[in-house]
Amino acid sequence: MRALPTAPVEKVIVTYKSQSAEAGSNAAAKTDTAAKAKETGERLSFERRLSGGAALVDLGDSATQQDVNEVMDAFRADPSVALVEPDIRAYAMAAAPNDTDYAKQWDLFEATGGMNVPSAWDKTTGSGVTVAVIDTGYAAHSDLATNVVSGYDFISASADARDGNGRDADSKDEGDWNATDGECGTGSKASNSSWHGTHVAGTIGAVTNNSKGIAGIAYNAKIQPVRVLGKCGGSSSDIADAITWASGGTVAGVPANATPAKVINLSLGGSSTTCPSVYQTAINGAVSRGTTVVVAAGNSNADTANFTPANCSGVITVASTNRAGNRSYYSNYGAKVDVAAPGGETRNATDTPGTVTTPENAIYSTLNAGTTTQSTENYKPYQGTSMAAPHVAGLAALLKSVKSTLTPAEIESAIKANARPLASGACTQGCGTGIADAAKTVDAVTATPPVGTVFTNATDVTISDNTTVTSSIAVTGRTGNAPAALKVGVDIKHTWRGDLVIDLVAPDGTVRNLKASSSNDSADNVLATYTVDASSEVANGTWKLQVRDVASGDTGYIDSWNLTF
Repeated sequence: MRALPTAPVEKVIVTYKSQSAEAGSNAAAKTDTAAKAKETGERLSFERRLSGGAALVDLGDSATQQDVNEVMDAFRADPSVALVEPDIRAYAMAAAPNDTDYAKQWDLFEATGGMNVPSAWDKTTGSGVTVAVIDTGYAAHSDLATNVVSGYDFISASADARDGNGRDADSKDEGDWNATDGECGTGSKASNSSWHGTHVAGTIGAVTNNSKGIAGIAYNAKIQPVRVLGKCGGSSSDIADAITWASGGTVAGVPANATPAKVINLSLGGSSTTCPSVYQTAINGAVSRGTTVVVAAGNSNADTANFTPANCSGVITVASTNRAGNRSYYSNYGAKVDVAAPGGETRNATDTPGTVTTPENAIYSTLNAGTTTQSTENYKPYQGTSMAAPHVAGLAALLKSVKSTLTPAEIESAIKANARPLASGACTQGCGTGIADAAKTVDAVTATPPVGTVFTNATDVTISDNTTVTSSIAVTGRTGNAPAALKVGVDIKHTWRGDLVIDLVAPDGTVRNLKASSSNDSADNVLATYTVDASSEVANGTWKLQVRDVASGDTGYIDSWNLTF
């Protein structure tokens, strides 16, 4: 169990008796705060009125516990005060999972290249959602077993299936090795079994907090292995039937799916300048049944338009990014890409093809040690858009779990709208809307829509060490003064948010502090909505978010911010 940090108290909450002047008048509360400041010798300021009517009084970030006690005693001694209490801090309860290899999963938590997954776990872990992994099948693994539900083997050719028959209810991965070069067509090479479907499944739904292995993105979702890839790959006819069946549709000669999937992951593809009708028909049917279909963009460093099913309509096509937050050297790109996600790199682009020189920068997941048939379970780093797609499939499961009414189109829209830019900025080749951000997307679909007019600035502003930066919003078309409960939404990406002091600057230059610095707050990012009494300010004009970094060693940027009038 991880102990909560001990944060200093910087503010107190004062509830005045209902008959007192201070209970209904901000001016009276300010006067009383000034009187208490004189009495105690502390630098006190009335910050704002809370929604329940209490007054929030700021002592400043240098106040000691003794200072706090003296101020609270002064308020308690006042007969007009009903209650005074410290403004204590709360912390997210989604502690880092105890899985032994979680530290290797940079793709989940690192600020630059990761997908900001842990911060989403406070709200959703995928419960109630089944994700179909249409792939090579399932190699038994104890870090997946309790999350796996019955799937199906859709490989119709027994020679390719290697199980002595055609389609059946056993989705066991029988291995996809090739014994000799050329066995699967001109240019094909001999290779060992990949256990590809099991690796994909681990990223989505590995059992988490079980003191072993890795953590899955949607670790309380169920994984349904659907086998379509065997010796020499798989056929579009089998894959299309698998899409239909997995989403709850009817396939002749195959029993109905008892646990239809609301998310399908397709980390597979072939060359085609158009989407075959057999794919498009199956995808259209799946989407009409409410199933989100996620597809890998491909690994040819080429335009995704020439690869299928990535070029089909109605799917979320996913490119791959590396640990540095940029496009992986092998990833396909182009207008057909919807979003990017971590796919990693087991080697640098300039390293010898086929070598593994940077395994720490790849995607670590569940696997099997067998070279042909299944042997002992293990874990291994892989790279590819095949690894990027399940990150988005896992996120889709989180979204469907937290808000079951979401349609596939709404899930796609939310993921795309809340992605962040690649580290180098724009991907000129086309990487969709950026790197998917799990926490930001979950927050967006669960947020209560603001009442009023929202003014937003979504232009990134870099925050360097020991600097002060601003981002401006021009408010127009309003009459009179700003609200007494002005909502200030802040989204800042930063690897140590305790370094940051955040202020709102009104058009007349008045500064209102939103967040103080704290050496005890080592968490990433600031994603919050602050309420400010701005009733003394004229609404129209240029408002600024001012961010000051007071320390060295961690940097970030203002992602976006907004004002709700």
